[in-house]
Amino acid sequence: MSDRIVLRTGEALVEGPEDYMAAEPEVVIGELDGPVGNALASLIGEQVKGHTKVFAILNSDVQVRPATVMVSKVTVKGGKYTNILMGTVQAAIANGVLDAVREGVIPKDKVNDLGIIYSVWLDPAVTKADKLDHKALFDVHREATLKVIRKAMNHEPTIDWLLENQDKVEHYYHKLGLDGEI
Repeated sequence: MSDRIVLRTGEALVEGPEDYMAAEPEVVIGELDGPVGNALASLIGEQVKGHTKVFAILNSDVQVRPATVMVSKVTVKGGKYTNILMGTVQAAIANGVLDAVREGVIPKDKVNDLGIIYSVWLDPAVTKADKLDHKALFDVHREATLKVIRKAMNHEPTIDWLLENQDKVEHYYHKLGLDGEI
């Protein structure tokens, strides 16, 4: 049996063919009988208008394992945004979780013991796209899901990498601020 996974965190960015297709998830992964399980249950039980929490599903009646709760970083407004988030993006996240299990990033023998809290970014500009490419949006979020889970489970970036690269990495929006662009 695998070692206990109490609480792992991860953040990732995958850019899409259009700016509004970028995915920037953040996750917390851990045992259901620990802090992650408590937080996951609280999130499902404490629904808030505009920030509904839902399980990642392949389709209605087909929830994935490990149990994954999606939490939107954006206040959800309007039917079109809701349908894209709870359709294409939700399906992509569900598939990315299963990809992580298939690759062994998440141990298969732990899928019923772990929970994932998945903070999802979906740019509201997707609702203004003339012809939204749902396949491309799906692919970006699926890739981002596998990437963020891989980073969380592997403790990436490592502290050694961070210390070595601290002065080489610039925060995009901080740089825009320094350059007077925001």
